Amino acid sequence: MTTVLYDLPGPRTRRRHRYFGLAGTLVLLALVGWILALLFRTHQFAAAKWTPFTYEGIQELLLTGVANTLRAFGLAAVGSLVLGGVLAAGRLSVHRPLRWACTLLVEFFRAIPVLVMIFFIYVALHAEPLTALVSGLTLYNGSVLAEVFRSGVNSVERGQGEAAYALGMRKTQVMAHVLVPQAVRAMLPAIISQLVVALKDTSLGFLITYEEFLHAGKLIASNLDYDLPFIPVVMIISPIYIGMCMLLSWSATWVARRQRRNPKVEAGEVAAPEPATLQQEDHRARG
Repeated sequence: MTTVLYDLPGPRTRRRHRYFGLAGTLVLLALVGWILALLFRTHQFAAAKWTPFTYEGIQELLLTGVANTLRAFGLAAVGSLVLGGVLAAGRLSVHRPLRWACTLLVEFFRAIPVLVMIFFIYVALHAEPLTALVSGLTLYNGSVLAEVFRSGVNSVERGQGEAAYALGMRKTQVMAHVLVPQAVRAMLPAIISQLVVALKDTSLGFLITYEEFLHAGKLIASNLDYDLPFIPVVMIISPIYIGMCMLLSWSATWVARRQRRNPKVEAGEVAAPEPATLQQEDHRARG
């Protein structure tokens, strides 16, 4: 059997793939074992190094950091989606000055490192740490999402828009009711990937003294009085960051599945054909 893109692998190829998979698994297990051996050798799992995390004050500090991280991410995510939609609409505009202006803004904010924008807003404009962090994340991720939105709309078949225009629909109606709903499914993975980037970039807030999750971990580690205090803190913070990113990705997958299972347009019921002779059909056609 063959497929459109490639031939199905034979027995020798499948056996070779199993060997490669087994070798890769052994390498990963060896790497994990080496890291665990180093951690045990430096006594990172000693009870004295993990007891402080049972204190109520440290737990409250970590929870406050998580709440501040989610707050900054929520504001930046909403701002990025709105800004990306506005810039994408400008880039798709038929008015050349507006299209050029939006293109210039998108390329400018995409080219500047997000940390530079955060520091500029915080230092030059004397903004609050939360404002500087959210503004920098919004400008950068919004410009990236603008390209995602524009590419998604342009990926829809050209005939869809032409058919809508032929029915007398205006451009805003074509975008809102025809092109964007079809492009959302194609854009959703890229949108979620960029939002995950925004969630991870909230950790840059600790550089401008914003009390987010990483800032809370740094504050805890700097007050512990044993050797290598940052390693237990990293082992606490990293799984929480990974969990938040995975939860965001799973939410996007759930939304995509619901879109596939619940289309807006459902097929209507068609009556079963009744037997008829050619003379009856010809009589009905003339009648």
